Amino acid sequence: MSQVVETVDTVEFGSYLCLRGVRARFDRNAEVFGEGEAATYIYRVVSGAVRAMRFSSDGRRQILAFYLPGDIFGVETGEKHTTTVEAIGDTELVMVRRSLLEKAASEDPRAARCWLNFTAEHLRRAQDHALILGRKGAGERVAAFLLRFADRFLRGSELDLPMSRADIADYLGLTIETVSRAFTDMERRHAIELPSSRHVVVCNRSTLLQLEAA
Repeated sequence: MSQVVETVDTVEFGSYLCLRGVRARFDRNAEVFGEGEAATYIYRVVSGAVRAMRFSSDGRRQILAFYLPGDIFGVETGEKHTTTVEAIGDTELVMVRRSLLEKAASEDPRAARCWLNFTAEHLRRAQDHALILGRKGAGERVAAFLLRFADRFLRGSELDLPMSRADIADYLGLTIETVSRAFTDMERRHAIELPSSRHVVVCNRSTLLQLEAA
């Protein structure tokens, strides 16, 4: 379920461009947009988190990306969305009409560079994900995932993961059981501590780096 909040907000697209949008709240597992739908809006995460995914012909889910507070998503090169995006938990977004960004890009070269930067950032994320999936061992994939997440969101030595083990498994191309075993092995090696399933304390980054490179 979603609810548009009558609050006008601005989203910064680089140093030179701010556009107005409206806030919308999405409940846990609510769909923000579906694959094949018109790409009318671009979104910025205010609070919460979302997952971008596709479904195979046999119904299996593959998660392609996670977007967290401050991230911008929904940027498409074509007219339609190429993924389905859902809220992981209660989430608040700012929605900006794509036509506003396109108009700004057509009138100002700096805005056009912003558009290109967003496209490049999404390509970089996809390449990084492909590199993780290219690793042979489950432990390597989970370690790489944690390290990249820690690079952005580590507070001291602690991480709060908004996504479930099932989400992580579908992002890494593994089973839930395999992901759980990898976390347990990292805890046994004193690389991390797990006060709860979604709260991670990074105890030894060097050990995580060794596991990533194993």
